[in-house]
Parts: sequence; structure tokens; C-alpha cells
Amino acid sequence: MQVVLYDVLGDVVCGGFAVPIREGYAREIYLVTSGELMSLYAANNICRGIVKFAQRGEGRLAGVIGNSKGIDYEYELVERFAERIGSRLVQFFPWDRTVPLAEIQRKTVMEYAPYSSQALRYRDLAQRILETPAGVVPQPLELQELEALYQEFQ
Repeated sequence: MQVVLYDVLGDVVCGGFAVPIREGYAREIYLVTSGELMSLYAANNICRGIVKFAQRGEGRLAGVIGNSKGIDYEYELVERFAERIGSRLVQFFPWDRTVPLAEIQRKTVMEYAPYSSQALRYRDLAQRILETPAGVVPQPLELQELEALYQEFQ
């Protein structure tokens, strides 16, 4: 199995995000989001893009990956968001100091601290991606629904 990762900004849904799907390179899509409202908003917008391309048979949402910013109830919020859009939380990464330490050394976490708990989480995520069942066409939330979901955890 070949895995190719595309890291796209959530605010380029109509631009850079669409190319890998439109060209047939992205069959399984994973959304990475924190529990911040704007991050969830961007993830929800990407879901809208996935729905558009899914109508042509291209690309499915394989899951949501949480990338913590240390917000109260963040795990629960991201998990609930994944459920509400018809998907699942594949992995949740708590904030880890190893990441900025690796960045300042201009290394990946795997290069900087290959046996750290963060590196182990990355390996676990890789295994989960390889074992993931087929993706789904997500059900994006309306703005009011997204805001209400966010407010449940404030």
C-alpha cells in the first residue's frame, strides 16, 4: 500500500485541497483538527469539499485526527465533532513538548526523538491508517450546529 500525505491549510478548500482529490491521488482523507473553533470550522469546510467530489466518486473521509492545543474537554469535543459528521476519531495527539523541540532542531519527531511517546503515537497512527476501513461521505455541520457543538464544551 502506498501512502502519500498532503498537508493543506483549511482555508484553501477551493484551491490546494481539491487538487489531490480531483486528480485521483486522494482516496482516503484524514482531517487533522484541534478543538479550537476556527480549526473545527476549517475541518467542516473541508468536509463540504469532500462531499462535492464524492458525488463524482472521488475521495472519502477516512477519519479525524485530533491535534491538541491543550483546551479543556478538547478530546471530547473533537470526538463528538467526528461523530456528528458521520466519521470517527482515529487518533488524538495531546500537546507534547517534543514537537517544538524537534522543530527548533529542524528535524521530525522521528529523527529527533525516535523512542519518545510522541514518536510511538505517530507509529500507532500509521498502523491505524493502514488498517482503516473504507471512508465515508461526511455530513458537514451547518454553522449554527458547529457553534452549538463548540459551546457545549465551553
